[in-house]
Amino acid sequence: MTATAKKWISWLVKAGILVLTFTFIFRRLSNNEGLQHFQELITQVGRVHAVAVIAFIVVLMVFNYLLEAMKWQYLTHKWAPITLWQAIESVFCGLSLAIFTPNRWGEFGGRVMFLPSRRRVHGVFAMAVGTFGQLVVTSVVGSASLLWFIYYFLGINQWLYIGFLTTGIGFMLLMLIFYFNVRWVVFLLNSIPFLKKYHRFFDVMKRYRFKELLHIMGYCVFRFATYSFQYYLIMHLLLPEIPMFKIMLLTFVFFFIQSVLPTIDIVDIGVRSATADKLFEYVTQQHIAVIASVALIWFTNIIVPAILGSVFVFKLKIFDNNL
Repeated sequence: MTATAKKWISWLVKAGILVLTFTFIFRRLSNNEGLQHFQELITQVGRVHAVAVIAFIVVLMVFNYLLEAMKWQYLTHKWAPITLWQAIESVFCGLSLAIFTPNRWGEFGGRVMFLPSRRRVHGVFAMAVGTFGQLVVTSVVGSASLLWFIYYFLGINQWLYIGFLTTGIGFMLLMLIFYFNVRWVVFLLNSIPFLKKYHRFFDVMKRYRFKELLHIMGYCVFRFATYSFQYYLIMHLLLPEIPMFKIMLLTFVFFFIQSVLPTIDIVDIGVRSATADKLFEYVTQQHIAVIASVALIWFTNIIVPAILGSVFVFKLKIFDNNL
């Protein structure tokens, strides 16, 4: 393939990504009831107060993805060292691709395309370690919160609850054990006959030692705390009568449920809203306020970064034969 042909194909792919990204964003924002409800509700709580809270939520969004970029930089330092700015570019570019792909798979492609061509597959498995770490944090905190939720709100039989408690604790321990012994996962993958030929890529994951995995887990915990606090701020703004601990615990359950639901970011708002509304109806009947809160965080954490990331789509290395 000639250099000119590669250049044209590269530009067409990038243009296609941008068209898909902005088409999905426009279609979802053109009639978003949650955001419309939020605009109506802020007039009741005071515009100045609301603007201050929203501004802080945006700052937390930036901090959240800065942490993610630092984690990504740390994950790749073994295979293809990149600068923090390159990590930021790749993270935001990945968010633009994630918005129209199932289960955010496009995020993997958006990131690894910033790596040298011979290290892109390594990057996929390095990112898998970071994604697994984030899932472990969400699952452990979410499971503990779910056990609280079942005990506090559902009032089930004592022996049944003991069964849930035992299962929940076992699940949390297994998640932590598998994360800090990720080589076991690699062993399982290598034991599958048709996957054995890819063992050199799977081995990427097992080269992260305990200290490195703990470092990665630290980023995951700080990210979890950051976007959890975002939810608390907006919920407290619109629903100040709900105690902080109930907001946080229900939010943790919400994150846990969201983590196991397959969806696409851009249509995820409907799933998020329905899930949050069902959970928070145990503490409030202000359904519109709950939906509006979820819509604002969705817009701040998904839509805004995807728009920002579109700038970096032009820097994707579709062809990188020289590296």
